[in-house]
Amino acid sequence: MKTFKVGYLVGSLAKASINRKLAKALVKLAPPELALQEIAIGELPLYSYDYDADYPEVARRFKQAIAGVDAVLFVTPEYNRSIPGALKNAIDWASRPWGQNSFNRKPSGVVGTSPGSIGTAVAQQQLRGVLCFCNSPLMNTMEAYIQFTPGLIDDDGNVSNAGTADFLRKYMQEYAAFVERVLTVLPRED
Repeated sequence: MKTFKVGYLVGSLAKASINRKLAKALVKLAPPELALQEIAIGELPLYSYDYDADYPEVARRFKQAIAGVDAVLFVTPEYNRSIPGALKNAIDWASRPWGQNSFNRKPSGVVGTSPGSIGTAVAQQQLRGVLCFCNSPLMNTMEAYIQFTPGLIDDDGNVSNAGTADFLRKYMQEYAAFVERVLTVLPRED
């Protein structure tokens, strides 16, 4: 069985982020062919094309981390009906300068949670548009908008609701199959 390295980005910088809890749950529920590792976004300065000629070290490490994984999973909240600024900033760093897009042909998935009944649907839709521009093939066969209720996922990523745990496990199985399909058709260029 082939193992795929998946970098996941948590869109919230908050220490008690419910999306960080969701990310921990996804790591626990993922099938064994996915090796997940967080790629942190909190230390990145605000992107400006003024940096394109000489990226700061933290941005170089971030861009290399994205380039070094087989696929990317975005776990994002919704802020004011949009993508969190920190997440958009991270995408800008990894996709620039022009012609050096680390997301090019890299399979991606989008998932998120919020207390609201529609989860992170609006933010996810906007994020999908950004990733399409970045030429990142998106998993569309299954969408995940999780309404977070108190106690649904604990700090260690344990899911208290069996139906939610089953859904998230299935999501990760679908994501693994999607990554394998994409990388079979579009092998990574080294």
